[in-house]
Amino acid sequence: MDRAARHPDPRARRVVEAFETLEPAALAQLDALYTPDARFRDPFNELRGVAAIRGLFGHMFDTLDDPRFLIRDIVVDGDQAFLTWDFVFRMKRWRRGEQCIHGGSHLRFAPDGRIAEHRDYWDAAEELYAKLPVIGALMRWLRARAAG
Repeated sequence: MDRAARHPDPRARRVVEAFETLEPAALAQLDALYTPDARFRDPFNELRGVAAIRGLFGHMFDTLDDPRFLIRDIVVDGDQAFLTWDFVFRMKRWRRGEQCIHGGSHLRFAPDGRIAEHRDYWDAAEELYAKLPVIGALMRWLRARAAG
């Protein structure tokens, strides 16, 4: 079954469809998904406004090969939703294969059904830094030392 079709809430279906089919040409339509003054936050960014959010996703497409979101779970309660996802990509400058970051998004919907607040949760140390060649080796060593 299509992931977007598995949830009865039309806002959730629209968000899942948008993120699972996100491509550079679709960035112009983010106004239909986010309010003009929407807030976005993740471990590296804190942005306000759909133009800034569009810029973030544009940067993602500029720096990564074949980035895509696979939505795993959807929970909606009133004007809030929580999604778990896998973000799959390849780094343009790395010779390594496909990478995957597991995370979640907490969304707050405006009365018109668009996203007013979007907060992504994922462990940057575990999911990203540990995969970098030099930093990753250092992090694995530190983790092993801290574990005793």
